[in-house]
Amino acid sequence: MHPPGAPAAHKGRGRGCVVPGTLFLLFAYLAYLALGTGVFWALEGRAAEDSSRNFQRDKWELLQNFTCLDSHALDLLIRDIIQSYKDGAHLLSNTTSMGRWELMGSFFFSVSTVTTIGYGNLSPQTMAARLFCIFFALVGIPLNLVVLNRLGHLMQRGVHRCVQRLGGTWQGPAPARWLAGSCALLSGLLLFLLLPPLLFSHMEGWSYLEGFYFSFITLSTVGFGDYVIGMDPSRRYPLWYKNIVSLWILFGMAWLALIIKLILSLLETPGGTCSCHHHCSKADLKPGSCRQGPVGGPQAHSPQLGITQRLEPSTQAAHCGEDS
Repeated sequence: MHPPGAPAAHKGRGRGCVVPGTLFLLFAYLAYLALGTGVFWALEGRAAEDSSRNFQRDKWELLQNFTCLDSHALDLLIRDIIQSYKDGAHLLSNTTSMGRWELMGSFFFSVSTVTTIGYGNLSPQTMAARLFCIFFALVGIPLNLVVLNRLGHLMQRGVHRCVQRLGGTWQGPAPARWLAGSCALLSGLLLFLLLPPLLFSHMEGWSYLEGFYFSFITLSTVGFGDYVIGMDPSRRYPLWYKNIVSLWILFGMAWLALIIKLILSLLETPGGTCSCHHHCSKADLKPGSCRQGPVGGPQAHSPQLGITQRLEPSTQAAHCGEDS
């Protein structure tokens, strides 16, 4: 029996626990960003300097060998080449081709827009297309989130059914849950991250590691744009290629969202950032925190996979306090 001031003290402890946990989370976030900054600076800084130095050397060698060239005119030509590449023109042959803005290229650009991948290798140049892109993204991004949510829900239901069927075989929900989750993770890795690089290696001429890098950067919607499919003018791509890749992006993003959601659920476990011991009292219990089982004993409900587990009498009160 707790004194009358126990609920107020319990709430005070809960509020005091949130602030240190939030500060710790912000500190970990900034530390992780600092780690990435240092590593990328160390790995890419020297390479970027070497690339710039090589370009300037080649430029001056060209001007020395061809004295009729003007430095300012050459800079203008380089800017025109860069702008034409951004506009989607292929400039490696005697004739230019606007292959990126053909029907399939425009479809792939629409997919990269609504999925917020944004490779950056292609962007609309006319003002009418830019205005349409704004309204297209305003409607398409929420619609894409709804579709991904529905696909993720269907995948989750499939995992639930596997758990329910395996529960009777394994004589317990915990082993069945781990087995179904492991199968979902491994099958997703195989279908969305391990097998697609083989296709990209065949169609694009990339190495397997480059294809794997492109797969993860695309499905995570990072989309740097350093590797993009269908960009080599010397290769002829079939019509089904970008359609298959678009479907792969849609289902792969839904699967990766489930994996990220699982990681977040593990990181945001109550009591993970600071240890607060809550005492179970009658005032802390909510009506829906404990449910009666078929024999009258309370049961705990697992929100991740929808599995109801039978609790022992000695742990009933502790689980009721955690659920509240």
